[in-house]
Amino acid sequence: MKALFDWLDTRTGYRGLARLALHEHVPGGARWRYVWGSTLTFAIAVQFITGIVLWMNYSAGAQSAWESVYYTQELLPGGWVLRGIHHFMAQLMVPLLVLHFMQVMVDGAYRAPREVNYWFGLGLLGLTLAISLTGYLLPWDQRGYWSTKVVTNLISGVPFIGDKLQRLVVGDANYGHQTLTRFFAMHAGVLPALLVLLIAGHVALFRKHGLTAKLPKEKPDAMLWPDQLLQDCVACGTVMGTVLALVWYFHGAELGAPANPAEPYSAARPDWYFMALFQFLKFFEGERLIWGSLVIPGLVFLLLMAMPLLGRWGPGHRFNLFVIFVGLGGFATLTTMAFQKDADDQHYQAAVAQAKRDGERAKHLASARRGIPTEGALALLAEDPLTQGPRLFASQCASCHTYAGHDGLGAPLSEPPTAPDLAGFGSREWLQGFMDPQQIETLRYFGGTAFVHPKEGGRKSKMVRLITDKVPAYSAEEKAQLEKILIALSAEAALPAQKDSDARDAAFIEEGRKHIAADALECADCHQFRNDAPGDGPDLTGYGSRAWLVDFLKNPGHDRFYGKRNDRMPAFGKTSRLSPRDLDLLIRWLRGESPN
Repeated sequence: MKALFDWLDTRTGYRGLARLALHEHVPGGARWRYVWGSTLTFAIAVQFITGIVLWMNYSAGAQSAWESVYYTQELLPGGWVLRGIHHFMAQLMVPLLVLHFMQVMVDGAYRAPREVNYWFGLGLLGLTLAISLTGYLLPWDQRGYWSTKVVTNLISGVPFIGDKLQRLVVGDANYGHQTLTRFFAMHAGVLPALLVLLIAGHVALFRKHGLTAKLPKEKPDAMLWPDQLLQDCVACGTVMGTVLALVWYFHGAELGAPANPAEPYSAARPDWYFMALFQFLKFFEGERLIWGSLVIPGLVFLLLMAMPLLGRWGPGHRFNLFVIFVGLGGFATLTTMAFQKDADDQHYQAAVAQAKRDGERAKHLASARRGIPTEGALALLAEDPLTQGPRLFASQCASCHTYAGHDGLGAPLSEPPTAPDLAGFGSREWLQGFMDPQQIETLRYFGGTAFVHPKEGGRKSKMVRLITDKVPAYSAEEKAQLEKILIALSAEAALPAQKDSDARDAAFIEEGRKHIAADALECADCHQFRNDAPGDGPDLTGYGSRAWLVDFLKNPGHDRFYGKRNDRMPAFGKTSRLSPRDLDLLIRWLRGESPN
């Protein structure tokens, strides 16, 4: 074996290269504070390896990017682990950079003759953040798309050339395929190449000038091998273990719903390490935005660049450390403020929850249909009532109605509701609450309507008066009749969730229908039910069914429904607010219908 290694050394000189790499002088012996540079190099190597494998399964197209990431995440064996490692290692690189930067500053390793190496380090920091920013867009999901759009819109604030520079970055007047391909080229090609060049220069300059030890020499000087290298390996193993723990805990990186340029995303936020800047920009509005986005950050960058010159003297070094610690404190404070504000914002939290549901729904539909249509992943959600229904409700109905106490998307209404809550509309539980004297005048039903609060000089509606005045006095027999009537009425809706109970209670349903027809509890006095007899109240034939809801929403003021007593309910069939497709999606969602 020795002969083989000797032969290999004569041909390659690997022993000399090993001595050159490992026989580095370490003043004061091995120290844990020196491991951060090695952990960063390790993290970058992991990113390169995982990135190349991800590249093999990625397609940079507006109709194929999300789809290819879905394949990696959900179908490729071990793909979720691979993508999770790439994602969380990128998240961890930022604190590793900060720790390395702090070690350099505290030890004075940025001062002469190491100024150029320090500037190389600042370049590496900028490139790392740029790689993270360009990678954020590549999954082509809602969060990445809109967050990147928010960040790149800041480019337009650059004086004189802002619009042209933004178009150069975006690739077109609108964000789309050109934007994605340019970001991918930067993320996987240009920026990593520059990173490798700067790392090579950084390491070369480090080897030229060696370590700077500002600590008391408790131990004699030593070489990189073996003690310092062992500590570096332990630190790298700890970093990898942390990343794997995060991957396991979160089950890989999140993949949101496919990017939809036509659907604004109110939960758009940058990654956590940009949240301080995100919060900082809120102090600057309108024409002052350029100060927060360019002028002040530019001055901070110039100050960082000048620190090796200021640090030549003792007071300058102390000033530099003061600035760094104040800057880190400000960064932590602004980041905390940003996350705290989001935590207290109910509308933001509702948007985040809805985005998560949309992402899970898109993946579920792709799995249930055994593939993604050629039109792209957006087509999965475009015709899905569970996705589109809440949005249509929030935009068209939530000005008056609530759904389970919110606007359909999970956010509270800005004003109290003035119409019934429609969660479970037509179901047994909903009807039982409607006929409850204790609930009919609450905001869940008619509490915010003119039926309970008539105009001056008016009276409550006949239905409300019947429920509040007569129902409490019903006999046991009448209460039993009412229960069967409500079961029969809920069966008219034929709700998917009640299919089994309707089949089980067929006898009760038939009895209830007979009670309605016989006007057992004065139902037929006002309502038409499976006959041609006119009534003052809404027709209960097919009440809550898809056909009933279509006709009702098209014209609630029709004689078949509320007639002239209609309380502000718009006739969607007479406006362009809801297309027939939108109306169908909304009704299917309200009724709990879904193709999968």
